[in-house]
Amino acid sequence: MTTLITATPNANSPLRQRMIEDMISRQLSKGTQIGHIRAAKRFAAWLKRSPDTATVDEVRAFQLHLMETGTSIQTRNRTMTGLRFLFRVTMRRLDLANEIHHIKEPTKIPQILSAEEAARLLAMAGHLQTRVLLSIGYGAGLRVSEAVKLKVKHIDASLEIIRVEQGKGRKDRHVMLSPELYALMREWWGERSRKYDDGVPVEERWLFPGRRKGLHLTPRQVTRLFHEAVTAAGIKKKVTLHALRHSFATHLFDRGTDIRTIQALLGHEKLETTARYTRVATGLITAVESPLDRLDMPHSAQSRGKAGTRARRRSGKRGEDTAT
Repeated sequence: MTTLITATPNANSPLRQRMIEDMISRQLSKGTQIGHIRAAKRFAAWLKRSPDTATVDEVRAFQLHLMETGTSIQTRNRTMTGLRFLFRVTMRRLDLANEIHHIKEPTKIPQILSAEEAARLLAMAGHLQTRVLLSIGYGAGLRVSEAVKLKVKHIDASLEIIRVEQGKGRKDRHVMLSPELYALMREWWGERSRKYDDGVPVEERWLFPGRRKGLHLTPRQVTRLFHEAVTAAGIKKKVTLHALRHSFATHLFDRGTDIRTIQALLGHEKLETTARYTRVATGLITAVESPLDRLDMPHSAQSRGKAGTRARRRSGKRGEDTAT
């Protein structure tokens, strides 16, 4: 298990050291450890003394300070989650922990790419490695942190699956391996660097080796490659690398894939998390007839043309459903 800081004597203040040991013993992820330490440091900087001297009123005042200084709700909630761990677990101060409250975060619709935009993005990827990585995101729905950790042993061509080991939430899962993606992987395997392959069994070799021995490509490097491809493809939407995963799920739902199947492919624990893609399923949304189109009122030639196109689309959709 990767830890934030090696628990060695005199490396930190006693309170910080105790907090680190508490996080290590509970096997919190590296990202969670970093976030919790950052929260404790922020609170200490505001308090101007050690957090173990804080009072209930100061905890309440700090939460007010975060909102008054324009801290985003997401950052504010993450900060207070870290402090709750410090107060409840490390300091055993339940009176302080009980003063912490979280604010409901705004519900946002995920930004997605159209099928045409996805095709353009992949076509404009400047390097084969980039194209393979982006194809894994769009064609299999992997998170970037999961894609960069793929090894040869995770690719099962006979079963046509990719095995994701210990993804988010420390869960394993299987996703489909499309013939197109497998062909790209085989092509990339012939070009990838073999600089650090000596002494490493074939099945344990990284599909995307990093710049140092034993390490894989980093998510930050992939993010940079993604934005270069977005610019080259002329996509004006403000999209992140995670939009490929969003698009994977939304396009599957548009094509009639069962929501629980999508849940399993994405590795979501709760169905409600997957259900948000029903709000951005553009194929289903555009197939719905607006009440305005049913009114008997004069139309311009342009609006009549658009209405006819929508009607034909809905008619075609009903025909497909009947055939199915």
